[in-house]
Amino acid sequence: MVHSIELLFDPDTEAAIRRVWDGLSGDGIARQKPAGRPHVTLAVAEHIDPAVDELLRPVVQRLPLTCTVGAPVLFGGAAAVFARLIVPTSELLSLHAEVHRLCRPHLTPAAMPNSLPGQWTAHVTVGRRVGDAQLDRALRIGGRPAQIDGSFAGLRRWDGDKRVEHPL
Repeated sequence: MVHSIELLFDPDTEAAIRRVWDGLSGDGIARQKPAGRPHVTLAVAEHIDPAVDELLRPVVQRLPLTCTVGAPVLFGGAAAVFARLIVPTSELLSLHAEVHRLCRPHLTPAAMPNSLPGQWTAHVTVGRRVGDAQLDRALRIGGRPAQIDGSFAGLRRWDGDKRVEHPL
């Protein structure tokens, strides 16, 4: 499994995203709900040393940070991951770059390329294993509301091996 550093939403934004999750899974569109809780992954590696927790505490002081959950996006092929884009503000991109700068020495073997500044697509997963036949319904249900205005309220380190979150 992988380890990651993730932004967490405030309770109202999280509830709005969970309603999208429920709509997709309840209608049978997404054959698998996302695991855990809604989040935006900032950094991913095979392992992240827990020593990074203390280094990331100043980043937490930058929260809350406003965010906009925007358009739907698909990752993958026939059984796609259905996600919603996070509008990339200068504040979010700056926070993302700072997380990578602080984490770089603690990621082994290195950060996964799709999480690196300049290669990252900020998103929140709302459904997994969405098949081609369900795409039209997925867009109608999972793309509503068209925009969710909210905020990021927390940061965590996720240990995918133990399936444990470490709030920062």
